[in-house]
Amino acid sequence: MPESRRNARQNHLALAMRILALVRERNMSPGDHLPEQSFSEACGVSRTPIRSAFKLLEEKGILSWREEEGFFLELGRDDGLDEAAQELESLEDSLAHRILTDRAARRIDDLQSVSALARRYSTSRTSVLNALKILSRDGIVTQMPGRSWAFQPILDTPNAADESLQFRLQLEPQAILTPGFRLDAQKSGLLRGQMQDALQSAAGSIGNAGFLRLDVEFHMLVAEGSANRFVRGALMAHQRLRKATQKDFSIPDFRLRQSLEEHLDILDALEQMQFDVAADLMTLHLRRSRRRRPEAANRGIPPLMRGPR
Repeated sequence: MPESRRNARQNHLALAMRILALVRERNMSPGDHLPEQSFSEACGVSRTPIRSAFKLLEEKGILSWREEEGFFLELGRDDGLDEAAQELESLEDSLAHRILTDRAARRIDDLQSVSALARRYSTSRTSVLNALKILSRDGIVTQMPGRSWAFQPILDTPNAADESLQFRLQLEPQAILTPGFRLDAQKSGLLRGQMQDALQSAAGSIGNAGFLRLDVEFHMLVAEGSANRFVRGALMAHQRLRKATQKDFSIPDFRLRQSLEEHLDILDALEQMQFDVAADLMTLHLRRSRRRRPEAANRGIPPLMRGPR
């Protein structure tokens, strides 16, 4: 397959995964219509790539197309939608995931060549380059002069996670205070609904993996709102790195719920354009995250600066 066609399919796969995430966020059921314009606006792309992603989902039996009506959902959560999404995800980045897994397990060194990786995984140089581009998009590898690729530090140890929080403490409150900060109201509304649903779930049901997804999406939303392109770029790259490489450290359920409440408090302040308050709340939130282990002894103490919700 020519490189341009391979890259286009890779982009369609990533967009198809985003569409499925929206389908689940909206609690859509089999038979529901997927309006191209609505998904185009939600994903921030034109209708042409949305249509291509819809066709890919049609190939997988997830959507169906009706003449002069458009695309409709064929699968629901009880009909294998989650399994189909996992299959798509494995198509999207199976080799990239294998490389990342080996890197996290320290089975491969910091500096790698395309040829060495192609030999290791018994695949073509083109496939390796495509996987490296996926990892590069998430800030995991960087192309060096010549033919080498360097792996960046990943968040796979408590020390690395602590350094990540220090970095975010310095930048995230400032991202909010940058003149021109603008919150995406549509994304904020969708994320608010997901967090509220999680808070209403039974004790112990959120899980570290589910929380990490919501946490990254929230902090990515804040980063996207910054009017400073350098701050925005640095924070978004770091959140992609968190999503891809941070292990699910064991966090008590009460702290997961406390963090989600803090997210909602920050969203409240941002939506009311109280940016000083939002920045202060973000600082408190990140500091609490740094000392979450000591807080376990004080779980009966109500969070600071929180009114009734």
